[in-house]
Amino acid sequence: MNTQTPTTTQTTTPTTTTPTTLILGGTGKTGSRVARRLTARGLPVRIASRAGTPPFDWNDESTWAAALRGVGALYLAYYPDLAVPGAAQHIRALARQAADGGVKRIVLLSGRGEPQVLPAEEGVRDSGAAFTILRAAWFAQNFSEGYLLDPVLAGEVAFPAGDVAEPFLDVDDIADIAAAALTTDRHAGMIYELTGPRLLTFADAVAEIARASGREIRYVPITSAQYGAALAEVMPAEDAGFLTELFRYVLDGHNAHLTDGVERALGRRPRDFADFARDAAAAGAWSR
Repeated sequence: MNTQTPTTTQTTTPTTTTPTTLILGGTGKTGSRVARRLTARGLPVRIASRAGTPPFDWNDESTWAAALRGVGALYLAYYPDLAVPGAAQHIRALARQAADGGVKRIVLLSGRGEPQVLPAEEGVRDSGAAFTILRAAWFAQNFSEGYLLDPVLAGEVAFPAGDVAEPFLDVDDIADIAAAALTTDRHAGMIYELTGPRLLTFADAVAEIARASGREIRYVPITSAQYGAALAEVMPAEDAGFLTELFRYVLDGHNAHLTDGVERALGRRPRDFADFARDAAAAGAWSR
């Protein structure tokens, strides 16, 4: 599950003639890591948002051309999720404009087991650019950087996942694959279904975090209706309804199996959730 969180924006100015990589969602969980990997190699990166220079707004196509100028590769992470109404139209239009303007490679962050995202994927595949699609499982970092952080810190994760198992995926694996796909031709035309190396229930995941952090944390399974009501108290009803239905769908058990996508892309096993929990705890993610 790859629901994104709101982000701010920064821009790094290219210092060479190397084409720029444009990153949409560039300060989110995956995009920020992709940007760090590319800049560490001295590659020019532009992180796009409404507050950026030049500004980029999904709802204002007149801003797209300037953001795409001089761009050779494009990383697409759509907020809040690729399954939202209107996402496919945005993705298709931007991907086509990007390819027409000279973008050679497009990497799309997609959702695993979500037929709702297929029209957006098709828009990238039809663009004319070399594409790589990353169908990601639920992010492990949702517990340390996303919407499950506050519940972890509060000591109680109430979530409508029951005892369904999920192959939690470390976003560093996503970033490694995306960075490679943006800079080489080896991943062109590939659709990778990405999971972690083992299945865990949400209770298992919370227990791993409790052990790594030394905190007392418990998982409390709740119904979708209860979760939707809680969301409706902190966000517009339409958004709460969308997230409730999306979580209900992706947590019905159909994703409770492993894939070899990370191994095929990187030639190594994916990072384990226990390693994520250990490293996040050591970095102070749950020390507040």
